[in-house]
Amino acid sequence: MEEYRKALTVWYDHAKRDLPWRDSHEPYQIWVSEVILQQTRIQQGTEYYHNFLRLFPDVISLANASEEEVLKAWQGLGYYSRARNMHHAAKTIQSTNNGVFPADYNSIKKLKGIGDYTAAAIASIAFGLPYAVVDGNVYRVLSRLFGIFTPIDSTAGKKEFYQLAQLMLDPGRPGDSNQALMELGAIQCLPAQPLCLGCPFSTNCYAITNQCIDSFPVKSKKTKQKERYLNFIYLHHKNKLFLEKRGDKDIWRNMFQFPMIETNAPTSPEEVMVSKAWETLFKNSSITIESVYPERIHLLTHQRLHIRFFSVKLNENSISGRLIVAEHGEISKYPVPKPVENFLLEIGH
Repeated sequence: MEEYRKALTVWYDHAKRDLPWRDSHEPYQIWVSEVILQQTRIQQGTEYYHNFLRLFPDVISLANASEEEVLKAWQGLGYYSRARNMHHAAKTIQSTNNGVFPADYNSIKKLKGIGDYTAAAIASIAFGLPYAVVDGNVYRVLSRLFGIFTPIDSTAGKKEFYQLAQLMLDPGRPGDSNQALMELGAIQCLPAQPLCLGCPFSTNCYAITNQCIDSFPVKSKKTKQKERYLNFIYLHHKNKLFLEKRGDKDIWRNMFQFPMIETNAPTSPEEVMVSKAWETLFKNSSITIESVYPERIHLLTHQRLHIRFFSVKLNENSISGRLIVAEHGEISKYPVPKPVENFLLEIGH
């Protein structure tokens, strides 16, 4: 295994990308980068990384921020539970450890939202501790390199790949070793059309030798995507918009949106206006939809959202008192879901 480790770190030293978090061994900054880069492209993640650190440069500033401020900084990244978990963890560090980030794996892993992968990344990169990381890139590289057919979404597979990643880890450079394996998967051993010619393992890779690159990694399950139909009521009067705050048991928890009526299937404006949700929203039954915007699709990991916006012009006396009135210049202060943000940009808000 020593031969593999050496080949990997030699490759990494000359091929790695110049990324801002690689200049730091500060655990807070590594934590922020790792959480942002989950489900996020490098280019987009880099922008959010810089902005997040500008707003919340350390654990204490993040802990002292309001949830709305944190969600607003995260707006557009999606998977907002990541931001809420970071906020919660920062408060924990502040209250139990005087704002000092814990320096051992088990204490790091106890923080809300931090699992095996993130704990290992922080522990190895910031503190030089020998804990291997296993993410999608690592699964792909190791399964192809060693010809592992055990499904990565099985209990046996997760155990097998972790043990193998631990063997691949260079105990003298655990942080670099972890980053090297992930980097190889990110820029060389790609999901489709991998760049095998420049791979440090090209001469002894099982998948190349047996011409079965596309067979790895193996998965045993295919997650079914849920279809949802969200109808947003774009309420406006002069320079005012009317918003509601989302509940805490669904996507976009505690963010702000236009009043929304969810249906089980595509629905017409007429059907929306005779729904019970419409009656609850409006006191004045004469209120009608004045225009309908084209449907847009928004994809989440396990959900496909069919989204439409219905424009309704009204006066303040026609709606439920539970709504929040936002002046034209104030709307940017509210953390809103990405589809609502895009719509606001389209209509000039």
